[in-house]
Amino acid sequence: MTVIKRILFAVLLTVAGLPLSAQERSDTTYLFRFVADKDMFFTPWSGNGKELERLLAAINENRSAIEAGQMYLLVTSYATDGNEEQTAAQVAKTRRNRVKSELIVRGKVKEAHFVTDQSFDVAYTDEHGKSLRNIVIVTLPASVGKVSEIAGEEAAAKVEAYNKEISGEAERERLAAEEKAKTEVQASQQAERDRIAAEQVARKQAEAERLAAEQTEKERLVAEEQARLQAEETAKATSYHFALRANLLRWATLTPDLGVEWRINRHVGIAVNGSYTSWTWNDSDRRYALWEVNPEVRYYIGKEKRGYIGAMYKVGQFNYKFSETGKQGDLMGGGITGGYQLKLNRALSLDFSLGLGYVHADYEKYTVIDGVRVRDGKETKNWWGPTQAGVTLVWTIF
Repeated sequence: MTVIKRILFAVLLTVAGLPLSAQERSDTTYLFRFVADKDMFFTPWSGNGKELERLLAAINENRSAIEAGQMYLLVTSYATDGNEEQTAAQVAKTRRNRVKSELIVRGKVKEAHFVTDQSFDVAYTDEHGKSLRNIVIVTLPASVGKVSEIAGEEAAAKVEAYNKEISGEAERERLAAEEKAKTEVQASQQAERDRIAAEQVARKQAEAERLAAEQTEKERLVAEEQARLQAEETAKATSYHFALRANLLRWATLTPDLGVEWRINRHVGIAVNGSYTSWTWNDSDRRYALWEVNPEVRYYIGKEKRGYIGAMYKVGQFNYKFSETGKQGDLMGGGITGGYQLKLNRALSLDFSLGLGYVHADYEKYTVIDGVRVRDGKETKNWWGPTQAGVTLVWTIF
């Protein structure tokens, strides 16, 4: 049992005095560890005692400079955890004060010899890249920048003058490092300028290529349009055609209607339509009979020669009996026409037309008694106004 106790005691002493690998750092940085959530400074714990002795030795070595205000001790808390009674900021402040109190008592320094960093929430990263929490770092000597930030410009100027006096080599190294950093910055800036210049060149080249492609596409479209127009002009110049016609409005009234059109040239056409029907019902007491011929001369207008104006003539006979009195006679008339041809495809189109003019009709009135037609007088009518209308299907033969 005595041997086991001795072994355990030796192991505990070794662990308490063994600095962790994360404690390996430069001689000017001294690391003190704290138990999480606690603010007590235990010097025997986790290498704190050895670290404290090393810091006290450094204070004794530089005491004259410290007391002369040429060197300061920087105290900083890192990644401090709060507890139920105190916030993290309060715990960090207490920890810094406990470390300073230990140094004031044992190192014979004063509060004025410290510069205290108020930060506490950032973790400390050691030289191995390991992140450490709940520690207090004392840096001796404090940097000129920190002294300037915490103690003021006057104190920083005194420290800087002392550093230049005793560390000419260090200053040269610092200047060399600054020069190197400056050179690297300049190289980086030059690389950035080169990158921007290359991007501008690439952008200009891409823009030039885009404009060239747009110009090529524009020229292609213009050439296609010119070819299309030329083909249309050629077609217009080399056509003309002979077409069959059927007035769909006449067919809708059960009056078959057929016709032809011959285009003499691009501007002039001659059309002839004929209609015929004969219907009886109610034991032949009712009748609807008609034949009609409509020759027409047209003059086509417009760029595509779809619209037209013209003159027409019509002649025919009719026999209507829709009531007790029938009318049978001749009609003749003429007038002007106008319309537009809507192309459906290469062979078919719809011809919308309207005619205005004069129609003269001579007819006899009659009644039918016991199947015998009995004449009931003769009349004449003249009509001025719309004389024809058409929605005609046109089929181009050639």
